[in-house]
Amino acid sequence: MSKIDYKAVFSKVIERRNTNSLKHDGMAERGMPEGVLPFWVADMDFEAPPEAVLAATRAAAHGIYGYSIPGKGYYEATIAWQKDRFGWEVDRDWIISTPGVVFMVASAVRALSEPGDTVMIQNPVYAVFAPVLRANDRKVVSSDLRLADGRYEIDFEDFSKTLEESGARIFLLCHPHNPIGRVWTREELRRMGEICLEHDVLVISDEIHQDFVYGDNAHIPFASVDPAFPAITVTCTAPSKTFNLAGLQASNAFAANPELRKRIRKALDACDVGLNPIAIAAAEAAYRHGAAWLEGLKEYILGNYGWLRRELAEGLPGVKPHALEATYLAWLDCSGLGLTHLELVKAFADKAKVWLNDGATFGTNGSGFMRMNLACPRATLDEGIRRIVGAFR
Repeated sequence: MSKIDYKAVFSKVIERRNTNSLKHDGMAERGMPEGVLPFWVADMDFEAPPEAVLAATRAAAHGIYGYSIPGKGYYEATIAWQKDRFGWEVDRDWIISTPGVVFMVASAVRALSEPGDTVMIQNPVYAVFAPVLRANDRKVVSSDLRLADGRYEIDFEDFSKTLEESGARIFLLCHPHNPIGRVWTREELRRMGEICLEHDVLVISDEIHQDFVYGDNAHIPFASVDPAFPAITVTCTAPSKTFNLAGLQASNAFAANPELRKRIRKALDACDVGLNPIAIAAAEAAYRHGAAWLEGLKEYILGNYGWLRRELAEGLPGVKPHALEATYLAWLDCSGLGLTHLELVKAFADKAKVWLNDGATFGTNGSGFMRMNLACPRATLDEGIRRIVGAFR
């Protein structure tokens, strides 16, 4: 088989407007002006791997969309992906399949804590965490990440103190971290885990971006770091970010502790949810055949990131992208523009006509930052950069 030109594949501009796309449609309803170019929500403007598209098409062509369950092949592909990519040996019994990672996080929180209990996060962090936790009647505290010399670090003294003083029952870990693009090292993961063990705190580890790690960095599943960690951990993963399958709604959690699994399954049974046949088919095919596509994608995203850095350094040095160790989301430090938070957000939307995520939605310590989705064709990114530089310069 001839080698696929992935640069050409990912350079293809595909019209997504008027396709019920959250990212591209309904701008007026979300307060955005007409003509704004979207770089916000974390889905990609790329077609899924061809093998996944073919599998989904075949499943759709069957014509019967009844209640479905993942089969042996689905679980084998899911287990093999974790072993081959991360050296993590997981058992079939550990796997809990759900429609999405946020759904899984909310379900696990309900199963493993009580209303009024506290959950700790690390701001700035994925903007959905805090609202979902509060909607489920949990208190939220943050051990804020510390920005030192342009790189975010964990303040372990504050981490331990916050857990102890808040009486938190759960620590919700974002790993790799969205939006800052950090990959937590083995030592950082070990120290966080040891502190959680010391304070009798369970860990829900959101590892949905596990496949987007670059350079010398390596994703290490939190539960694999220490023999004691699996007993306190629920690990959430999905093919959705990796292969752009979010709309099909399929994710997997791994829980080695049978008591935690029992409680989570009971919470899920109360919702009576499952996966749909098209999602099952596409996810299995992507895990079995999508590795080469993924490597091409990562190379393309890194190219986009390098291009963004160069263009901003030359045309708008007041906006500085943080180092991208993981994800496909650039974390832009806009403090050099000299604008207030409200002025900054308004200028990006109304003047530059680009739709980025307001950094303050990830926590108050995200104020002055914007998050930009780089998973788009270079031509789209180029137009976004042109608008940003032109508006602020």
